[in-house]
Amino acid sequence: MTIRIGMLLFPQLTQLDLTGPYEVLARVPDARISLVWKSLEPVVSGTGLELRPNLTLRDAPQFDVLFVPGGSGQGPLSKDEEVLEFLRRQGAGARYVTAVCTGSLLLGAAGLLRGYEATTHWAYHEFLRPLGAIPVRQRVVVDRNRVTGGGVTAGIDFGLRLAAELSSEETARAIQLGLEYNPEPPFDSGSPESAGPELVARVRQRFSLTVEAFREIVAKIA
Repeated sequence: MTIRIGMLLFPQLTQLDLTGPYEVLARVPDARISLVWKSLEPVVSGTGLELRPNLTLRDAPQFDVLFVPGGSGQGPLSKDEEVLEFLRRQGAGARYVTAVCTGSLLLGAAGLLRGYEATTHWAYHEFLRPLGAIPVRQRVVVDRNRVTGGGVTAGIDFGLRLAAELSSEETARAIQLGLEYNPEPPFDSGSPESAGPELVARVRQRFSLTVEAFREIVAKIA
């Protein structure tokens, strides 16, 4: 039986939020992935990678899996009724409602995380609770049919966890091996806990503009 997976595209998304899970989920047996946006024109990620939708929001069928990536372009979508209505409509019928990174905040803006445990990128974790979610600091969080991942690279872990839900643990393990996903990072600075306060402060400063933008958006929604 075909598993229909709808992955939202939008300008200025973080491409690895999308392409990490895509690379995993495309290997799930019988999965058919659609990249969805308002038009079929290419969208450009936050780092300049061009991505081409193959389905519009209006023409999208009901998906089994709804997926939302994050990125700086996600902020304005939190006030975009066309996008929010698409998410609500799909969320009502999907087997799984999912997101990686700040995509979780867009699900929250659509009212799809109320009463659910969820996670997001560490720098934006404070916004989960005002949007009705129960914040959990884990790389991947599964609460009933909501599956959320932390920041960016957590999308691969997320994809493998969801692959196991959609198919089997054996399938997910085989995908992991085929991708040779066996990370050995050269530095122990992949989380705020291990990076140390000076580096955390420096990286927070890089995110300060988007964090403030999210704060204003969430204040109007909550």
